[in-house]
Amino acid sequence: MKKTVVLILLVLSTQGYSQFAKSMFSKDPIINLENWQKQRLYFGYYLGFNSFDFKFDYKNVVQEDIQVKKTVGFNVGVVADVRLQEYLNLRFEPGLYYTKRNLYFPNFTSESDYLREVNSTYIHFPLLLKFSALRTGNIRPYLTGGLSTTLNLSSNSKSKDDNFEGKFRVKQWTNAYEIGFGIDIFSEYFIFSPSIRGMFGISDELIRDNKTPENPNSPWTDNIDSMKSRAILINFTFH
Repeated sequence: MKKTVVLILLVLSTQGYSQFAKSMFSKDPIINLENWQKQRLYFGYYLGFNSFDFKFDYKNVVQEDIQVKKTVGFNVGVVADVRLQEYLNLRFEPGLYYTKRNLYFPNFTSESDYLREVNSTYIHFPLLLKFSALRTGNIRPYLTGGLSTTLNLSSNSKSKDDNFEGKFRVKQWTNAYEIGFGIDIFSEYFIFSPSIRGMFGISDELIRDNKTPENPNSPWTDNIDSMKSRAILINFTFH
């Protein structure tokens, strides 16, 4: 009996794989959702991961950079896709992005001075152009690029405390440009679209420390000319 069940499962698995291979990669595949992307407007959603970093530019040459320890965050959002012509689409992909970065400042001995945690919860608003290649069977690669603006819900920009009180401050709104690539994979019922993008900040996020008679110079922020986010974004989109 067990041998019969195993044999049936093997046959079904073989048939399922054969149908999938014929659908996706055979010389003459079954074309799925042939007219889907001819729609003027369609929607989807995505889940994914991110890795955010900071790029520091300094006013004066430094012997040791500020070190950034990155972590893996997560993304979730929706997609609205407008077809402009056969190979060009306009995409709006608002989403929620969570990430964490630890900053290690040189020339301090106490952890309360050299370590600053930057936890960020972003509402991300990218507006992108999608340049698609010619569809081959059920596969269609594409390039994407555009601009984005981001609202940091964790921003402490209104706080009067600064690094002298242990608080590292960042601005609420930032801007960036994004470039990347992906692949549309057409299944029988939906389009699965994995993609990877680089995000490069174009606006300074840092809020400098307050200058007071007691603390006229800040060892944390005075020598920083700009601090901009950059990130790798990996999304798995379903239409």
